[in-house]
Formats: sequence, C-alpha cells, structure tokens
Amino acid sequence: MENRRIFLIVLDSYGIGALPDAADFGDEGSNTLKTITASKAYDTPNMKKLGLFNIDGVDWMKKEESPAGAYGRMKERSRGKDTTIGHWEIAGVVSPKPLPVYPNGFPEEILEKFREATGREVLCNLPYSGTDVIRDYGEEHMKTGALIVYTSADSVFQIAAHEEIVPVEELYRYCEIAREILCGEHGVGRVIARPFIGEAPNFQRTANRHDFSLLPPRDTMLDAILEAGYDTYGIGKIYDIFAGKGIAHTQRIQNNVDGMEKTLEMQEKEFKGLCFVNLVDFDMMYGHRNDIEGYANAATVFDRQLKTFLERMRPEDILMITADHGCDPGFRGTDHSREHTPLLICGEDIKENVNLGTRETFADIAATVLDLLHVENNTDGTSMKELIIK
Repeated sequence: MENRRIFLIVLDSYGIGALPDAADFGDEGSNTLKTITASKAYDTPNMKKLGLFNIDGVDWMKKEESPAGAYGRMKERSRGKDTTIGHWEIAGVVSPKPLPVYPNGFPEEILEKFREATGREVLCNLPYSGTDVIRDYGEEHMKTGALIVYTSADSVFQIAAHEEIVPVEELYRYCEIAREILCGEHGVGRVIARPFIGEAPNFQRTANRHDFSLLPPRDTMLDAILEAGYDTYGIGKIYDIFAGKGIAHTQRIQNNVDGMEKTLEMQEKEFKGLCFVNLVDFDMMYGHRNDIEGYANAATVFDRQLKTFLERMRPEDILMITADHGCDPGFRGTDHSREHTPLLICGEDIKENVNLGTRETFADIAATVLDLLHVENNTDGTSMKELIIK
C-alpha cells in the first residue's frame, strides 16, 4: 500500500475567471479572484509561491519567478455551477444534466406532500437570501409555527425555523422528510436545515445548519479509496455533500479558521489516504453577500494558516488546493458564477514550476489522487501524475 497522505482543500467558490460557456449561465465577465485581489485586504504570498498568479488567464497579477509546485486551471464539464455537482466532479463524476432549480419557487405538488407529512404550513417559497428571509418571515413563523421554505439559484430546498419554535432535531426530521419527497425530476442537490435564534428584527442564523444531500449517481474516488483499504477523512461539509458515501471519518467545523485548524490537527495523525476539506465561508459569508473586503480578508487569513500547513508537511504528503465554482462578490446578483477554478499541487515529491495549463474537467483531480495512491481509475478524468511527480 502506498505510504501517502493527500490533503485536498476546496476553497468554496474561489473562481479565477469566467468559463467559455459562462454566457449560457449569465456569468460572462465574472472573475472572483480578480475582484478580491483589487482589495487592500488581499494578501496571499504563500498561494503566490505555489503558482496561483502563474495560472493561465491570471494576467493582472505579478507572477512568481519559480513557483514551488504544479499549477493549472480547471474547467467544469458538468452542466451546472453548484456546490454539489462541483464536488462530485472533483471526486470524479461529471454530471451532464444540471440539477433542478426553482426560480419561481417549488410546485404545489411538492409543498402539499411536505405539509401533509410535517403537519406544518409553509411560508415564502421563493428564491431568497438566507439572512433576508428570516428578517422578512421570522416573526410570522414564530406566531404561526409555519416553516420558512426557500431556495436560491442553487439546486436547494432550504427550511428555516427558530430553535425555540422548532427544536433542531425536529427540523432535521423535517429535512429528512423533504429529502424523501424530493427525488426523481425534483431531486434537488441539497435539502438544508437553517435554524436561527433571537428576536425580531435581529434574528441570527446558528451553526446548526445541516445539509441532506442527494447521493452521487455512481461511485466516486472516495469509494475507490475506501475499497482499496485507505482512509477517507472529510472536514467541513464534505460528508454532507456526498451524503456520507465514501467518507469513513468526518469532522464538523465552525468556520474557515476552524476548518484549517482541524486540517492542521490531521497532519499530526497517522493515516494513509485522503483528507478532503471544504472551507465554505468564502462562498456562504462573503461571495453570496457581495462582501469583497470580507472575501479578500478570508483569503489572507487562509494563506497565513496555509504557511503553517506547508511547514508541517511530511516528505510523503501531497497538498492540492482547488475550488468547486465561482461566486464573484463584485458581480451582479448574489449567485454562484460559472468560472474556471485554480489547482495548486505541492509536496516533496512534486515537481516545481509545472504549468498544467487548462484541464478539461475537475475530474482530473480525482484521477490523479487515485493514481498517486495506485488505485484503479474509476473516474471521468485523466491523471496528471506523470506531469507532476519528480
């Protein structure tokens, strides 16, 4: 068995420029990285050293003379720009059909089944910002006990409820009911519990969010790694995104900083296989809220923690940093953006200053991970191992 630890960190929504088909999604001209690098709060010297600004298309930043690893940009081949199919593709499965979205709210046939199964009425049923929806419907929810159901540009069915009106475990049960209802043509990527607390008009969402995801359509690299006898660790919402499939161990996190602290703790553990990390604050806290300064600062904080991670890497360790889609905080609207994503790879066994160019699918990451572990490739991607290994 290969004595290898691979750390795969997904900077949720860290896009680096519009894909060729971005106009099909209304995202032509979006560029998350370009937006945040214009902020004085942005400072990522360690990602720069790994080659972030040497990636094709990143032509507005000063390049690193001799990057410390391999670098490239990834195209999403799946027909979507949401978290679920982005991660599925990173894990090796391309989704030719987009997951269903509901710009006008969910059909009555779905809501009728949901009301009947939960015994509660429904409020809102529109695409909405998560903070705005509890501001606008929170009081009525508290008076009536009706559940706040809303969606977004993503394939999501979200249920918001005050923790004093609907205990968290009960809210989770309602989400499980919704997950069973939402299948087939209405198989949304995620059903999300969105508990909140406080009093009007100062309601606040809590950290008890929980995602109930659709199972991937087939086995991913995670299943292959487990079947080969290796370990799979999920940090952050990785377990939720894959509905637990292929994840042997999981750790919840409070925020990006906590996520990286738990990743640093994993460096001290003895394991062989994959540690798969999602840092969601870039997307949830800053991209969707058009908070350019917050996004830029989060990148700076991550980069400081990255420095510590790089210093602690063992000779057999490999680090990969990527993203699942864009969410340009300076672009019109508050939705995800159809962008290229970065790929940075480093480690003692990785060649320095290797430009991987533009890869045709995120699934090349999964193929490479499996190849590095000497596990048979069950993915839609092509391995980059021969390009990157010394």
